[in-house]
Amino acid sequence: MKVTYKNAGVDISEGDRLVDIIKPMARSTFKKGVLQELGSFGAFFKLSKYKKPVLVSSTDGVGTKLKIAFMTGRHDTVGIDLVAMCVNDVLTSGAEPLFFLDYFATGKLSAGKAAGVIKGIADGCKTAGCSLIGGETAEMPGFYKEGEYDLAGFSVGVLEENKIIDGSRIKPGDVIIGAASSGLHSNGYSLARKLFFDIKKYKANKFIKELGCTIGEELLKPTRIYVKSILSLLKSVNVKGMAHITGGGLTENLPRIFPEGIQAAIKKGSWDIPRIFSIIQEMGNVSEKEMFRTFNMGIGFVVVVKKTDANNTLKKLKSLGEKPFIIGSIEKGNNGVRYI
Repeated sequence: MKVTYKNAGVDISEGDRLVDIIKPMARSTFKKGVLQELGSFGAFFKLSKYKKPVLVSSTDGVGTKLKIAFMTGRHDTVGIDLVAMCVNDVLTSGAEPLFFLDYFATGKLSAGKAAGVIKGIADGCKTAGCSLIGGETAEMPGFYKEGEYDLAGFSVGVLEENKIIDGSRIKPGDVIIGAASSGLHSNGYSLARKLFFDIKKYKANKFIKELGCTIGEELLKPTRIYVKSILSLLKSVNVKGMAHITGGGLTENLPRIFPEGIQAAIKKGSWDIPRIFSIIQEMGNVSEKEMFRTFNMGIGFVVVVKKTDANNTLKKLKSLGEKPFIIGSIEKGNNGVRYI
């Protein structure tokens, strides 16, 4: 028997087929600055209009939320999550995401399944207003379970040096405004999966009356991308600090932007908490402290503004399609979060 790369488990032709499928998807995301099509060894993006540009970068994955995609056979939303986790991070500095690159790795490549994932990535890039200019597909036989894959994403944004928002101007009396999440986003899935599928023995297609959908559909709701809304907000409001509420929730993420000597006073009950969180808490007998330290609890992105700017911020975010709430204020303290 002659040994070939294909019978060793790597199908180059399938990889070529995938490239042909995704090229138009990527091309549909291109914005001014992209200098070439997919296929080069590197991706090129030309900066313009900036006097003292600063590049802001972020990388992330989707985590065990991918397991829900494997269980349901639905692969067109996790790519949106991948983009969201990166561009929302870049956004917290006030930067405009410019471009995105992805890494897709699997044991045996299925061009159709991979194309579904990449379509989600392209959709996410369009929502964020950034370009999908490159990526890598790795076929690694024996490394992943059959039918499974992993994702990583990389985003780069830009802003003027004098426009960087780093939280250093936050002070007591400022107001904390949270923009609603679409659900779990992409964090806390190890706990959620253990509860629903290991302890409760649910199937992904189990309909949950309180949610109005199956548990699989709820858990696959894509992470909300806040880029266009927040960049528009920054044109009219003096925002002092921003945080993307991911793993660790408000408890761990808010203090990352605080200068020394302050803390957040978060008022429980000041925003609408999606039903999925109370279901998890009740079914799993999860403590409130654990819930707020694991999940976003219905708040996906936070901005901190002066008290006099709070109403204008709410009005602007609502007009941009967000669902904002005043969820607390800044006070003197030890750089933590106090729930009241």
